[in-house]
Amino acid sequence: MSETNVATGMRYLDPAALARLKDLGLAARLVVEGLYAGRHRSPHRGFSVEFAEHRQYTPGVDPRHLDWKILGKRDRLYVKQYEEQTNLRCYLLLDASRSMGYRHDGPMTKFEYACYCTASLAYLMQAQRDAFGLITFAQRVLTHIPPRQGKAHVGVVMETLESMGPPPPDADGQTDLPATLHELAETIKRRALVVVLSDLFSSASDADELLDAIGHLRHRKHEVVVLQVLDPAERTFPFEDAGQIQDVETGRLVAADAQAVRRHYLEAIKQYLDTIRIGCARRDVSYAMTDTDEPFATFLSTYLSRRQHGWT
Repeated sequence: MSETNVATGMRYLDPAALARLKDLGLAARLVVEGLYAGRHRSPHRGFSVEFAEHRQYTPGVDPRHLDWKILGKRDRLYVKQYEEQTNLRCYLLLDASRSMGYRHDGPMTKFEYACYCTASLAYLMQAQRDAFGLITFAQRVLTHIPPRQGKAHVGVVMETLESMGPPPPDADGQTDLPATLHELAETIKRRALVVVLSDLFSSASDADELLDAIGHLRHRKHEVVVLQVLDPAERTFPFEDAGQIQDVETGRLVAADAQAVRRHYLEAIKQYLDTIRIGCARRDVSYAMTDTDEPFATFLSTYLSRRQHGWT
């Protein structure tokens, strides 16, 4: 990778923001296998790495792991239980669909905001020596970079983010987010932390279908984090004088009574966000929502701090 490309690929790394985030210790907040303490402790006990404790023998347990020395002291059979030490594997799933290219009057599109969050998380994973990968998607999976460690890998991820750019408003196609998540649930074989960065808007589904897809990832034993990024206008609908409304997923213009549409829209978006929030909680999925007028470093810092205290 050339020096020019490295510099170009660093657009989404804000040094001041990263310095603030690093103090929180990302691995202690988003770790799948346990609290970070130099290495991650896996809850999946194996017999290959490090002794953890004894437990009483029960029929069916491999007798090769019996501790015969304990038998003479306690007159009972005990086996050695071991603790696997593993590094965190993380997949960053970035929505690059047309709706993510939306910006009303804020400083950046939802996609650019999500890129800053993605870049920050990737950098921090690297700082903690964790493996991370990047998957971008719209109508289909666009990019699949498998999890790896190291500074060079950060450069690959940053170059990928930089080369994509925000999706144009006239981008082709619609997004079936649930179908994509179902596909990825089957594609990602090894247990991992899966972070979804998206506005969660999909023209081919409703909230229940989306939650089913998120639940599929949990069913595959992944730790799932959903970070929803919205534009402030999508929460407040400030289009009181608008005579036409454009669907950000389909691009179609629809004539409308703006006041009536605003009232119904605000009711619908509140119900949708509540359904997503409650549905994620019921599926043991960590969820946080932000919009693009909140500094991304503040959003991530607040979220990670919340995770530190065990709040999802």
